[in-house]
Amino acid sequence: MGIMDGKRILVSGTRNKWSISWHSALSLQREGATLAFSVYSEREKGEVQKLLDTSEISNSPIFLCDATKEDSVNELYCQVGEHFEGKLDGMIHAIAFAKREDLSGQFVDTSRDGFLIAMDNSAYTLVALTAGAKNLFKANGGGSVVTLTYLGGERVVPGYNMMGVAKAALESSMRYLANDLGPQNIRVNAVSAGPIKTLAASGISGFSSIFGYMAEHAPLRRNVDADEVGDVITFLLSPMARGITGEVIYVDAGYHIMGM
Repeated sequence: MGIMDGKRILVSGTRNKWSISWHSALSLQREGATLAFSVYSEREKGEVQKLLDTSEISNSPIFLCDATKEDSVNELYCQVGEHFEGKLDGMIHAIAFAKREDLSGQFVDTSRDGFLIAMDNSAYTLVALTAGAKNLFKANGGGSVVTLTYLGGERVVPGYNMMGVAKAALESSMRYLANDLGPQNIRVNAVSAGPIKTLAASGISGFSSIFGYMAEHAPLRRNVDADEVGDVITFLLSPMARGITGEVIYVDAGYHIMGM
């Protein structure tokens, strides 16, 4: 038996085999969870279906959802509710986007349009997806949400720029959601992962140097991998974390504790 036996989890934002949300899904499946996936486009749906076809979770449904559109979010939860018979135990929010030009150069040059796009996609989507899941959680007697963040939301990381500001808003949103929904036994937390070679990370200017620096200076003298992050996400979604909400849990080989 696993710690997630019988739990119904919606996983958003998976794009390919490097996605942290995919490794979270594998961890959840290993611990007994039943999964459904939400992706942005038909292209991503095809990529995720290929992953499912070569895994032990091949029977999981994949739903399309543009989380920046209210109607799309409503339709998603109609489908999820039908699939899971009106109840949901957990949701992973792994959605972030900023224009490539806003992830290089100087933050002061960020356009208004780029600012709004990054905030809508990377921060407000957590609010939208959590609000959409609320009734399914309530029907279940509670639930758990986990979102993904990064140290660049607290400190300046060269090249992270607009995404750092969006992650700061994401973390603050997580705390306010935790406070709002706590009386309904709905927990909301964030995992701050160290640099991992994902498709999203490839768009960050200077990522390779960040990756190398972390491995040299983190207390564990290494980087982390997506499986390590996925296991912590599984823990936060599980009953074992039932007393934790509004927290940012770091999975970064200890780098965040360092002053220099």
